[in-house]
Amino acid sequence: MSNVRPDTKAFLNISSLALIVRTLEGGGMQRIVLLLAEAFAKSGVQVEVLTGHDAGINAKLPPGVSVCCLPHSDAFSSAATLLKAHPHDALRLLPLLTPLKPDMFWRLSALIAHLRIAKPDAILAAGTQSNLAAIIARAAAGIPARLVVSEHNTLSVVAQRGHGLFRRAYPELVRRFYPEADAIAAVSRGVAQDLARTAHLPEELITLVYNPVDAEAVTRAGQMPLEHPWLVDRSHPLILGVGRLHRQKDFSTLIRAFAIARKERDLRLVILGEGNERKMLETLCYQLSVRDDVFMPGFVDNPYVWMSRASLFVLSSAWEGFALVLLEALASGCPVISTDCPNGPREILQDGAYGPLVPIGNPEVMAAAMLATLAAPPDAARLRARAGEFSVEATVAGYRRLLEGVDGRG
Repeated sequence: MSNVRPDTKAFLNISSLALIVRTLEGGGMQRIVLLLAEAFAKSGVQVEVLTGHDAGINAKLPPGVSVCCLPHSDAFSSAATLLKAHPHDALRLLPLLTPLKPDMFWRLSALIAHLRIAKPDAILAAGTQSNLAAIIARAAAGIPARLVVSEHNTLSVVAQRGHGLFRRAYPELVRRFYPEADAIAAVSRGVAQDLARTAHLPEELITLVYNPVDAEAVTRAGQMPLEHPWLVDRSHPLILGVGRLHRQKDFSTLIRAFAIARKERDLRLVILGEGNERKMLETLCYQLSVRDDVFMPGFVDNPYVWMSRASLFVLSSAWEGFALVLLEALASGCPVISTDCPNGPREILQDGAYGPLVPIGNPEVMAAAMLATLAAPPDAARLRARAGEFSVEATVAGYRRLLEGVDGRG
């Protein structure tokens, strides 16, 4: 796993911690939860991860951290549990009662039962649906655990562009329930401001806690061997994209930008990730006559071996919450460019000081930025130093203050 150093200062009032996340399989949020689990465990806290899916658990769980995969209830039981917990909010809760409700609400009964038995001293939830489930479950379980919820995405965009009635209802549900948590964290300043604006919450209720990157672990993983013909002949600059093949990541713009830039230089493009847009992206590569120079191997366990060898990393997203992968690319010493999407990249790149920011969905400007950065790449040591400012220790300290109640909110 990573090389997180144990904190010499033990938690003051917390001996057991439950971390709640929908799944351990996925992107940045899941990697952050595992980093925090490892760091808290090394501080002497008994850590348990409560999740809805067991995919990848054995391979990804840090030493000393236990896991509970919460079972799925039937539609009647899960709805009855929610209505029993909040009978006076029945109308507001309707989007959480349908068969299309968030995954964690199919597991609400199991979450409540587990919290009653385990009685953790503190709870840290990650992601909107896990946050809402944790708030409701803690109250229903009747335990005094201190609860911190963390927002990892841009709520307004999720509500507007996400599928499902429940996502459109998120702003109202967040407005109603988030104030019941003991503390609310947001992973970027933009996410915090959007959360306050969209859910009509006072900004002073929200604390900024940036996501971290374990720069040492990224560097170490990047040094692992990787055999691929494109890495032997370095005369062809390699462009890299990483993420789910999903409309949020907007890899179609990256491919279009690559096709434009390739007319000027002999480039190659690798996109790591899997998702429901694979066929569309493969068709686009064929239409743009670049399929022989685009490699999409699917999800890989170690993207850092590609980052450490790539000539340029490009984040083409339409929206983000933090864009951890951008920080990981910096930690690899790889030059980066990013869309100026909400939220995270502008803060990570310090308004473009560590890599160009380009408009969302504009392949022409992206292609120009790609060529300019390849022609004059920044100093790798400077990029790594910027990534080092987002340390695991700083993030753990931020959550420690919230979990121990020394954040000014009791």
